[in-house]
Amino acid sequence: MRPPSSTPWWDSPAPSSTRRSPAPTGCGIGAAGVVDPATGAVVSATDSLPGWEGTPLRAELERRLDLRVTALNDVQAHALGEAVRGAGRGHSSVLTVAAGTGVGGALVVDGRLVSGRRGAAGHFGHIASPAAVGRPCPCGGAGHVEAIASGPAVHDLYTESGGLAADTREVFALAAAGDARAATAVDRAARALGVLIGGLVNEVDPDVVVLAGGLADSGERWWSAVDSAARGEMLPLLRSCPLVPARLGADSAIVGAAEAFSRDHPLTKATS
Repeated sequence: MRPPSSTPWWDSPAPSSTRRSPAPTGCGIGAAGVVDPATGAVVSATDSLPGWEGTPLRAELERRLDLRVTALNDVQAHALGEAVRGAGRGHSSVLTVAAGTGVGGALVVDGRLVSGRRGAAGHFGHIASPAAVGRPCPCGGAGHVEAIASGPAVHDLYTESGGLAADTREVFALAAAGDARAATAVDRAARALGVLIGGLVNEVDPDVVVLAGGLADSGERWWSAVDSAARGEMLPLLRSCPLVPARLGADSAIVGAAEAFSRDHPLTKATS
C-alpha cells in the first residue's frame, strides 16, 4: 500500500477545547448481513436478524441524517480498518480472518476491499471443512467451518463430550486448567480454523494474515493450534506468511467504515 501524500485524517490531532469541531460531511457504517456495494442495501441476513434483509440501509440513513453514507458489511469494515490502520498497515495484501460467534473475514489489496459482485465476499465460515462433516451450520447448511471453528462450536464440542460449561469462555478456562475434554474441544476448533487459513493463503498468497474476533484473544493454546494447522496446510513456499493478532479491537470497524466513506467521497477527506 502506497504511503499517503499527506497526513491522513485519522492521524490529525484532535480539535482543542477552544476550537470548534467541523460539521460532519458524511457517515460510514458497518452493518451485519450482506450489504450490496452498489446500492448500500442489505440483500441477505441470517434468521438471527428477522426483517433485516431488504433494508435500504444507505438510502434510509441518508434520508434520516441528511448526509452522504457509505454502507458495508461489519466484518469487511473490520478488515479494512485493520488493513489501513491496524495490524496490516504497510502491507499491500492483507487477509483478515475473524473467529468469534461466527467465522468470516475479507481480503484487502492495495487498500481496496475485495467485496465481490454482490458484497458477499469473505464468508469464509461457509467453506466446507473435513472436520465438520455432518455438523449443522447456522446458515442452514452443514459441514462448514463455522460449524466447528466458531465460539459456539467450541462450547458444543465440549458439551457433546459430556462436559458441563456455562459458555465458551468457561471451556477455554477449563482447558487452561487441565480439563482434557475442554482441551480437545479447543484444539479441534483451532485446527479446523487453521486448515481454513492455510487453504486461503494458498489461494490468495497475502502479505499477512490478521486474526481477529473473540477467539483471537483466547490464549496461547488456541493460537498455537491454529498456527500449526495453518502452516501444515500451506504450500511450502508460503509457510513464512505471518499470522498476527488484530490491533484495533472494537475500533477497527469504525475506522474501516470511515475509510470506506473517504474512499467513496475523496474530496471530503481533507475536512473530515
